[in-house]
Amino acid sequence: MTRPADPRHSGRSSAPKLSTKWAPAPRKSIPWVYSTLPVNVALGPIGTFVSLYLLRTNGVQAGTAYVALAATLFNAVGIPAALFWGLVTDRLRQRKRIIVMSYVVTAVYLFSFFFAASTPEMIFVYCLVSFISAASATPLNLLIMETEPKNRWATGFARLSLASSVGSILGYVLSAVWVQLLPGLIIWLILPLGVLSLLSAASAAALIQEPGFAFEKDLVVMQRPGFFHRLRASPMIFFSVPRASDFQRTFKGLRNELTSYVPLLYLSIVTFYFASGVFNASIVSSFYSHSISDSQVYSVTLVVLVAQVLAFRYAGRYIANRSLTGVAVQGLVLRGASYAALGVASLFVTGSSFIVPTLVFYPLSSGLAYGVYYTASNTMVFNSIRGNNHGSSLGVYSAIVGVSTTLGSVLSGAVSVYLGFHSTFILAGALLGVAALITARLSNMNPVAAPG
Repeated sequence: MTRPADPRHSGRSSAPKLSTKWAPAPRKSIPWVYSTLPVNVALGPIGTFVSLYLLRTNGVQAGTAYVALAATLFNAVGIPAALFWGLVTDRLRQRKRIIVMSYVVTAVYLFSFFFAASTPEMIFVYCLVSFISAASATPLNLLIMETEPKNRWATGFARLSLASSVGSILGYVLSAVWVQLLPGLIIWLILPLGVLSLLSAASAAALIQEPGFAFEKDLVVMQRPGFFHRLRASPMIFFSVPRASDFQRTFKGLRNELTSYVPLLYLSIVTFYFASGVFNASIVSSFYSHSISDSQVYSVTLVVLVAQVLAFRYAGRYIANRSLTGVAVQGLVLRGASYAALGVASLFVTGSSFIVPTLVFYPLSSGLAYGVYYTASNTMVFNSIRGNNHGSSLGVYSAIVGVSTTLGSVLSGAVSVYLGFHSTFILAGALLGVAALITARLSNMNPVAAPG
């Protein structure tokens, strides 16, 4: 999902390049966008499916450790996958072929879950899904710009985001109904999910037409709608493998108040993703430990997704006339307080009654607070990377996001197994408090003065 630089370029040029094969963008609708809906239905609930399988197979104690391991490897694989598929996108310049291939292979990997006979095999297939799911993100975004006139790019990206969000929601609806009606055939849920991915492949093959010209991938992140959709698809965008000098350039101004905006912003984002990795890797395990049924687990996540979609829908209006820093701090405080509240509830609320505080604080943290913070912080990142070094800045950003989330997942398993879920959630909340304090320091700083 993240993309390295074209090997023929440095990945640092300030202006995007067009290929020599240029033709005017056709002014027509883009029905191919909706071919992404079925595959999003298929991929949306996969993380929960794998987590519940590992917990049912291994029990709460060992299962929690395996769930954290699966999350860690899934996140870790996403980093080289982003680099690899970015290189493929640059070299091939065949959007349709990459997209159709990714959906077909996704279906193959989904069907492979049915034949996974052990915990290692299940985790291995899950990692394969992480790798292949990165393939289509950049080609889809580029197709919007290559098949639509510029004044309709925002609409195209909005449709792509809508298809992704609605697909994930429908995936959890399907999963919740399936496990409720067919509790003895849970593993068979993989079959309709795999078929849905094949449906996306068939519809993409029928509806997508290769554009008559090709944009360089860095144009995606130089347009605000493309930038935000690309980060929502995956918060990792590589133009090239970041070098040590890129990290040094990004963080060298930390000690100077005039140039510390970007270093502090990135440190706050590191803390945010680390805390999110700590929380997310253990939330499903905590549900299972409180005897919440599989159907209820899917239903709770469905509520969270709906809250998240609504938050993203209205977040732009909310931050329009407010300080970005102030809004980001609000989102971090609300998310951290909700995490901590879930930790306290996990300690004192026993059994399936835990679903009550979960339905309150989980949508607040991962729905409302997430949408508000993500919109504000990504706007801050977008504003800070404009310039000649946007490629290296995004490479550093992507690297710290991927590594922070992965390390958070590692810590999550250890804390949950040895100290309990309440400690994990309270720790995640405390880390977000630290992120809020770091972010608050940005209120009087000028992003233009930041290095890189």
